[in-house]
Amino acid sequence: MNEINESHDTGSVREFTVSDADAGPYALAEGPDGALWFTLVHRGAVARRGPDDGLVTVHAVGDGPTVITAGPDGALWFTEYRAHRIGRLTPEGDYASFAPRTPGGGPFGITAGPDGAMWFTLSSADRVGRVTVDGEVTEYPAPGAFPSALTTGSDGALWCTLNQGNAVGRLTTDGHGTAYPLPTEGAGPVGIAAGPDGALWFTEIGAGRIGRITVDGAVTEYPLPDPAARPHAVTAGPDGALWFTEWGGGRVGRITVDGDITSYALSRTDCEPHGITAHDGALWCALETGSLARIEVRP
Repeated sequence: MNEINESHDTGSVREFTVSDADAGPYALAEGPDGALWFTLVHRGAVARRGPDDGLVTVHAVGDGPTVITAGPDGALWFTEYRAHRIGRLTPEGDYASFAPRTPGGGPFGITAGPDGAMWFTLSSADRVGRVTVDGEVTEYPAPGAFPSALTTGSDGALWCTLNQGNAVGRLTTDGHGTAYPLPTEGAGPVGIAAGPDGALWFTEIGAGRIGRITVDGAVTEYPLPDPAARPHAVTAGPDGALWFTEWGGGRVGRITVDGDITSYALSRTDCEPHGITAHDGALWCALETGSLARIEVRP
């Protein structure tokens, strides 16, 4: 499939149609081949956008592919939320999937761990799983309710948002968990990323804030200009700042490590931006209405 229709260009933001509105681009990641890979959550597919020609190639996978990331083995790994499996796709299109030990767990977040394995959350089961590149699965109790996104911290531990526990969790590679409650009630943390300052940065979708937590557990919160922004995903940008999607307002936000916030409007307030990642010197985010947006990083 080749659908490269630029639909919006403000000078700093460009959007490219990559699917119909029902397919649901959800999350994205740069692959080991230099291409941009993204999930189509409502189509049961993972797609690749070529780095040179913009050609979009679609690969069928399991039901409900959600968060995607590059693994240490040269493949793309992703959660299949509705199929309750962990998927693996090579750049050549070879697909495999692995079942967690807990059935019906609702896998959501996934990241490459510090131990050479992939780690994922089982949001509906309050568990965190580990799968080796050969498919061997182990699981541990999450340190709180509804673990969502997760990432590797500068301390060599796994850090996850506990969406229904109103906390951020830390899990060592041997399964020891700690929860750090958030100061704001109903914060509903979702996305989390390791920052350039050694801390973890996360979104509070319920409170309209961006949070920062040190590896010692100290939490700082930064209110967004729009309390109804519903920030969703967050990533470290190539400019030393953190970038995040504002699902409720159709914008992409930027926050420096000092807490200065700016935002960029997308083409529609209802375009539903979800995942975000750095790629090719810019920030890219997935719009569930069928596009990918590229946000230029300016000095």
